[in-house]
Amino acid sequence: MSRILSHIFRFALFLLIQVVVLNQVELGAGTLLMIYPLFIVLLPVEINIFLLLFLAFALGISIDAMSNTYGLHASSLLLLAYFRPIIFQAFAPRDGYETDLELNIHTMGFRWFFRAFGSLLLIHHFWFFLLELLRFDEILYVLQKTILSLPLSLALCVLIQFLLIRKPMKGS
Repeated sequence: MSRILSHIFRFALFLLIQVVVLNQVELGAGTLLMIYPLFIVLLPVEINIFLLLFLAFALGISIDAMSNTYGLHASSLLLLAYFRPIIFQAFAPRDGYETDLELNIHTMGFRWFFRAFGSLLLIHHFWFFLLELLRFDEILYVLQKTILSLPLSLALCVLIQFLLIRKPMKGS
């Protein structure tokens, strides 16, 4: 039950931080900070795909409703959730994932996190900015926004994990 409560808390926290704080931050050149994709990555590996997609849609549409972005966040987060099992399988450890282990930077390490989450965040950001502009002749601008936003969002997600997620004790 405590795992469910921690996921509910994270859902609400990421939603509030994104809408109240990060959507108000302007960094120039169309750069946006987005931390809410981290919620989907932190969900258990064995989560049912339909529940995963539902949670992605619920978080995305909640952010859209509060930000007047008409489905941009929901669509991008659904795409991330769809690719999550594929990316996790591509970057799976040799022995596979432990079913009760939470996948975060502490348990999986920097390399796995940057490769797996970085790939998912790249997919998310590219789709988000492509839909935002809705013009293929502006693909260089989409790439610019993606490349500028990606490392900042990734760094912020790493910082959040160090602040909110306790490092597991050795031997437990």
